[in-house]
Amino acid sequence: MKFDPELSIIQQKMAASSAGINRRQAVLKALDLKSGQTVLDVGCGGGHLLEDLSLAVGKNGSVYGLDPSESQLKSAESRCKELTNVKLISGSASKIELKAKSCDSVTSIQTLEYIKNLDSTLAEITRILRSNSIFINVSVLWDHFKFYGPEEKLNNLMHEAFKSHCFHQMIPMVLEGKLNELGFRNLKNKGLSYLVTHRNNNSPAAHAEIIIAKHALKQGVSQEKVLDWQKQLVRAEKNQTYGFTSFPVLTSGYLI
Repeated sequence: MKFDPELSIIQQKMAASSAGINRRQAVLKALDLKSGQTVLDVGCGGGHLLEDLSLAVGKNGSVYGLDPSESQLKSAESRCKELTNVKLISGSASKIELKAKSCDSVTSIQTLEYIKNLDSTLAEITRILRSNSIFINVSVLWDHFKFYGPEEKLNNLMHEAFKSHCFHQMIPMVLEGKLNELGFRNLKNKGLSYLVTHRNNNSPAAHAEIIIAKHALKQGVSQEKVLDWQKQLVRAEKNQTYGFTSFPVLTSGYLI
């Protein structure tokens, strides 16, 4: 998915939602950062996690935020302007401009699924990690990123159109094996799934609805069908048959 300025704003709203906050808390707990450490956030987006990482490593630590989107980096720069230990990098995750074995930890939240060459990115992350350092990844099982309530045929059409928004639909199912081959051990997976049953303008479901609708239009689904789908979501809530599910998975591992 190309994060144009409009989608970047929606993504930042998603990061600021309760789901985004819970996800960052889970990442921070798993990282267990210490003062003075160096950490990289791959796909830092608008910089919500960078703020927390900055506080965790303290003034003697270093936090790097990597993202290919200039609009996202501008938002991250604004958010982190008072944080002297945060540095932003514009570039690709498959060629990170950091020295080998320069990081105590690397984290990535909903980024790997958008990178076509996953293996080269994982190799690059491995390159910059020190021995006994940790990698934390959060990726969604996109088969379970779904709305419930609209007529089945139309609902399936919308979700099928959305599948093309990323290269990898089910990264958590293969990531553990790939990391094991690269020398990571003590690998663990933790589900961060959630269910939304009421439409709320500031819920992750509200933002997901907008993203799916926009993507379906780009994939050739008619505006009439997209609007009908959204109207059916409204009716489903009134009939108490509305729901939205997402199943992010936090994968952690230590490089030996």
